[in-house]
Amino acid sequence: MLGIGNIAKKVFGTPNDRKIKATRPIIEKINALEDEFKALSDEGLIAKTEEFRKRVAEGESLDDILPEAFANCREGAHRALGLRAFDVQLMGGIFLHQGNIAEMKTGEGKTLVATFPAYLNALTGKGVHIVTVNDYLAKRDADWMGKVYAQLGMTTGVIYPQQPDAEKQQAYASDITYATNNELGFDYLRDNMKAELTQMYQRDHNFAIVDEVDSILIDEARTPLIISGPSDDRSELYVSIDRIIPEVLDEHFTLDEKTRSVTYTDEGNEFLEQRLHAAGLLPEGQTLYDPESTSLVHHVNQGLRAHKLFQKDKDYIVRNGEAVLIDEFTGRMMTGRRLSEGLHQAIEAKEGCDIQPENVTLASVTFQNYFRLYDKLAGMTGTALTEADEFDDIYKLGVVEVPTNLPIARIDEHDAVYRTAQEKYDAIVEEIKAAHEKGQPVLVGTTSIEKSEFLSELLTKAGVAHNVLNARQHEQEAQIVADAGKLGAVTIATNMAGRGTDIKLGGNVEFKVMEALAADPEAHPDAVRARIEAEHAAEEQNVKDAGGLFVLATERHESRRIDNQLRGRSGRQGDPGRSAFFLSLEDDLMRIFGSERLDKVLSTLGMKDGEAIVHPWVNKSLERAQAKVEGRNFDIRKQLLKFDDVMNDQRKVVFSQRLDIMKSEDLSDVTEDMRHQVIDDLVDSFMPAKSYAEQWDTHGLYAAVIEKLNLDLPIIDWAKEEGVDDDIVRERLYEESDKQMAEKAEAFGAETMRSIEKQILLQTIDAKWREHLLTLEHLRSVVGFRGYAQRDPLNEYKTESFQLFENMLDGLRAEVTQKLGQVRPMTKEEQDQMMQQMLQQQQALAEAQRKAAEKITGKAELPKGVSVAGFDENNPETWGNPGRNDPCPCGSGKKFKHCHGAF
Repeated sequence: MLGIGNIAKKVFGTPNDRKIKATRPIIEKINALEDEFKALSDEGLIAKTEEFRKRVAEGESLDDILPEAFANCREGAHRALGLRAFDVQLMGGIFLHQGNIAEMKTGEGKTLVATFPAYLNALTGKGVHIVTVNDYLAKRDADWMGKVYAQLGMTTGVIYPQQPDAEKQQAYASDITYATNNELGFDYLRDNMKAELTQMYQRDHNFAIVDEVDSILIDEARTPLIISGPSDDRSELYVSIDRIIPEVLDEHFTLDEKTRSVTYTDEGNEFLEQRLHAAGLLPEGQTLYDPESTSLVHHVNQGLRAHKLFQKDKDYIVRNGEAVLIDEFTGRMMTGRRLSEGLHQAIEAKEGCDIQPENVTLASVTFQNYFRLYDKLAGMTGTALTEADEFDDIYKLGVVEVPTNLPIARIDEHDAVYRTAQEKYDAIVEEIKAAHEKGQPVLVGTTSIEKSEFLSELLTKAGVAHNVLNARQHEQEAQIVADAGKLGAVTIATNMAGRGTDIKLGGNVEFKVMEALAADPEAHPDAVRARIEAEHAAEEQNVKDAGGLFVLATERHESRRIDNQLRGRSGRQGDPGRSAFFLSLEDDLMRIFGSERLDKVLSTLGMKDGEAIVHPWVNKSLERAQAKVEGRNFDIRKQLLKFDDVMNDQRKVVFSQRLDIMKSEDLSDVTEDMRHQVIDDLVDSFMPAKSYAEQWDTHGLYAAVIEKLNLDLPIIDWAKEEGVDDDIVRERLYEESDKQMAEKAEAFGAETMRSIEKQILLQTIDAKWREHLLTLEHLRSVVGFRGYAQRDPLNEYKTESFQLFENMLDGLRAEVTQKLGQVRPMTKEEQDQMMQQMLQQQQALAEAQRKAAEKITGKAELPKGVSVAGFDENNPETWGNPGRNDPCPCGSGKKFKHCHGAF
């Protein structure tokens, strides 16, 4: 019997069905306009864009323009790429424009879908950001879809690491900008460390479309982006501690794989104390429990984590003498990304790499808070429904499942569970051999580099030719993925590697054409394409006859989404395909999350070696285990976000203040308010309101005014005058300090004084904010212990961080006032003295260079362009032709262009 909910679904449809139904009339309108836009010339399409821009500027809404804009964009894409968007792609574009996540299966053409809402929203002139998971995809998509935007009269930019400033500025100024989430986040932080508006890259945070949205907004959202600067070098300490850690025995620590934490036992602490005393790292008479040992305990803990939690070739690889982290979700190298709080240094010591100095945080932001800056956010992925609650809770994003263009023909088999890993791998090799022999391409998914290389060895022994795709083959990623659909191809990949590149049956035509043209540059491109397309059609049919792409997963991932992503690589656009998961009770997920019961069940059934259990119940219990892990990871991210939200409110205040300062031409009012506030605080402190004159500390106030305002005033005498109270002293201090600043402005010149105020304000804000971030980091690391006193750590953090922020603002006012009080113009004598010092330094440098040249050549070396014969340093005619940046031959020590070569 059907429940009430099921009956309602049958009558009214699911909420998803209703959303899809609502787009049908809009799609009909777009289709009705198709002939009209087909009739336009190329110039006509661009003219339409200009017309739309004008209409938006005059107040027409984007929703009103949507059917025409989408029709124009569809025609532009058809002319530029030869691709005509399907109705489901237009539907996906509509959902993205509405600020949703469009869940579209692999191969449904998400890259093209993004052009529709991007084009429509860029008509406002505020720019649109399209976010990808790696730099290769950002460049590929910008190049590929840039042709569509150019056809419509719009500009496209791409952001990548180590990009020249001018190019980056231009890319952000484009109508549509492609970039990775990391580059966008780091540029936001860098912008808020700049001293001038012209140096800032990002404009408004108007609209972002996030490709592979689940990977970016969920998988990578557990760790914040941090810009840091080096601190003191303590590499010797890491090396010394690293010598001790291998001596630690199993009974000296407890390891919890579920929470990825490792701690010393009491025996471990005793053992460590003995070893640290012996190594001279812990002074005699001092224990690890003493407050002075805090730093050492921290380093010893990080050493233990590096050895017991972080595995080479799984969590990181050593490349060119560097420990490079590997993204646990994508299997890609995260070059330049480092673990904080000394953990990366501990790993470098463990692997014998050069130890880089530890870093201090200069600025940080989480992806959650960065992407919530956008006025409108949208996303695309093949798998988002399992995380719909999190998207709604944190980003206020709805998830809409967009139907496929053609029905899915892939066969998804039940999981096969083996007793041991050895039995599982034997079965996998046999399965791959069977598929390979009949020509069926196989994509094998693994959870780590280590496992992909182990499986590669097994296949090599079995004589099966194959490709391996993991962080080590990062550069050839697109090529390997493009070949994965060829007849008989076997590709081993970490579960998420190659995401974003289509696996087409029979191979990728575009790649084949590029290869053929590279091999024979004289060949005619059209002829080459025609030949390759004919060959490809036959090969594609052979692959279909062999059963299409077979996705074989060697383990279940912690997240159901990543399993679904892998499964979705097969069966694109109605192609045949097959997927199967091979598991064992020794897999991490099964081992950590309760395989005892299953083990008992298998023993009871009396399973023979090499036999697998295949049953829907097994799938269900596994999905429950995965849902548990997903829930725990969501809690971790939510907790991180709650703490970061506290800092985010403060970050927004500081960054908006910086922006206001940079935009202001005249900050004298701001500095005056700060100065008066400092005076108020001083007077309140030394001459409390409603107190008697004999209770005043006028000597203290006199000293404080000299220190904070650089003013020597007869405050002690003022206090002795008849009828003088704290308000009169306050007014006199205002007057004297204002007069002092007016005199400085006159001495420097108004423009110079305004510039000095701006620079002092910005430098002081940045320094104070850095100190504040460090204090908050320390507060965050200890506030958890408040839970033992029955106090909520989050509330404690909120209260104390607010108090610290208030203290920071007080300190900022005092420091800016003090610095401005001490600024003064140089006297003529000081300027002359400074010039003299600079001249002496230049001469000393020239002399040192001359002596160094003598040492190398055994004789004095003359400046470039100088002829030896008849050279006279007092006669410029004998000097030949010196370079403009060379030392002047007259011996002054200055460069030639600043001396005798000056125009």
